[in-house]
Amino acid sequence: MKVLISFDLPRKFVDSIKKLSPRLSVHQATHDKELLVLIEDADVLFAGRFSKELFLSAKKLKWIQTSFVGVDRFLFPEVARSDVIVTNASGVNSVAVAEHVIALILCLNRDLKLFMNNQAKRQWKTGDVDLMTRLNELPGSTLGIVGLGAIGEEIAKRAKCLGMNVIATKKHLEGKKPDYVDTIIPPEKLKNLLSKSDFVVIQLPLTESTEGIIGQSELKSMKPTAYLVNASRGRIIQEKALVKALHEKWIAGAALDTFATEPLPKDSPLWTMENIIITPHVAGLTPKYLDRLVGIFCENLMHFLKDEKMINIVDKARGY
Repeated sequence: MKVLISFDLPRKFVDSIKKLSPRLSVHQATHDKELLVLIEDADVLFAGRFSKELFLSAKKLKWIQTSFVGVDRFLFPEVARSDVIVTNASGVNSVAVAEHVIALILCLNRDLKLFMNNQAKRQWKTGDVDLMTRLNELPGSTLGIVGLGAIGEEIAKRAKCLGMNVIATKKHLEGKKPDYVDTIIPPEKLKNLLSKSDFVVIQLPLTESTEGIIGQSELKSMKPTAYLVNASRGRIIQEKALVKALHEKWIAGAALDTFATEPLPKDSPLWTMENIIITPHVAGLTPKYLDRLVGIFCENLMHFLKDEKMINIVDKARGY
C-alpha cells in the first residue's frame, strides 16, 4: 500500500509511519512536479500541499488525511463527488486555539492594547478619567460561542472557570448538555445569542452555509459594549460590514486571528483601528501539533489497513 506525504514532515515522524506495517510503502514529496508523479499510484495521501490538479492525477487514491482541522481548501467538487474518504485533524490544536481565544478575551477585557501602545512610547499613563470603567472583570459576563464543536467546548470549559455565563449554538442538540455550557440553542437563533453576549466567539467551519454568516444585520444585533473574536475562518465574517461596525461603534471592538484574505493586505483598514487586536492566523500553533497530528494519522492508518472505521471522518456534503 503506497502512502504519500505531501508536506515537510520531519524524518522521525516519517520513520514512525514506515514502522507501522511491512505492507506500507511510504514516500514524501513537497514539490509539485514530484508530487504529481508520486500521486498517480498512491492509495493514501497524508496531505499538506493539495490541489485539484494533484487530486485529478491520482488514479488509485482511496483516502486523504488532511494535516489541518478545517477542510474547506480540500473539498473541491471533484473530491466531494468521489468515493475517496477524507479525514481531518480534529483535536490536534483544540487546546491551543481555546487558550488563544481566552487570551484575546482577557486582552480586550483589560484593554491591554492601550498599555502595550503606551509601553512602545515609554508612557506611564494612569490618569485617564474613564480608565476604571475600561478595565473590566469577566465574572458575570456572557460568552456566546457560535459553533460548539471540539474547540468551542474547550473554550467553554475555560470561560466557565473564569466565572462567565456561556451560551452556544450547536447544529445537533441531541445528547446531554455539558456542565460548562449554560444554554445551547440552534443556529437559527443566532441573533438571540448575539444580543445577549458580551463576547462573541466564532468557531465554525467554513462551508457554503457559514460563509458570510456574520454581516451587518448580525453585527447590529450585538451590544454596543460587546466584542467579536474570530479564530476559525475569516470568510465567515463579512469584513466590510465589520469595518463599518468598528468604525461606527456598533460594537466595542474585535480580536481577529483569521481573515478573508491572508496575509491581511497592507491597505486593510483593520490594521490601524484602535479597537481591534490582530494575530496572524497563529491560534492553532503549538509544539505538540505534529505529535498529535501523526498520532491521529497512525491510528487511522492502522484502522485503514484492517478495513475498520476511522476517526475524524469528514462529511463531504456538510463540509466538516
